[in-house]
Amino acid sequence: MSFRYEAECELWTSPGKGGWCFITLPRDWTSPLKVVRGSQAGAWGSMRVEATIGASTWRTSLFPDSKAGAFLLPIKAEVRRREGIAPGDRVRVVVTIDL
Repeated sequence: MSFRYEAECELWTSPGKGGWCFITLPRDWTSPLKVVRGSQAGAWGSMRVEATIGASTWRTSLFPDSKAGAFLLPIKAEVRRREGIAPGDRVRVVVTIDL
């Protein structure tokens, strides 16, 4: 079984030295993602996914963010370079969860 979500989201950098880049996924994805994740949650409530931006597809994890009430998708530097994206850019992201 596979679940696919697609949305346009803004890339942002976490504060602090060497801040990571993330996309906050839409809040309306939170409840369905929690159901799909179920008892399979990893460390910090994470869940394994496949993410796609442009021509780049990679395996990663989503992490719940209680402040935002949504899941965060980390965006690797390699993906940002390959796709020519930077914090503040809006990008189309596809997240696929295979069970």
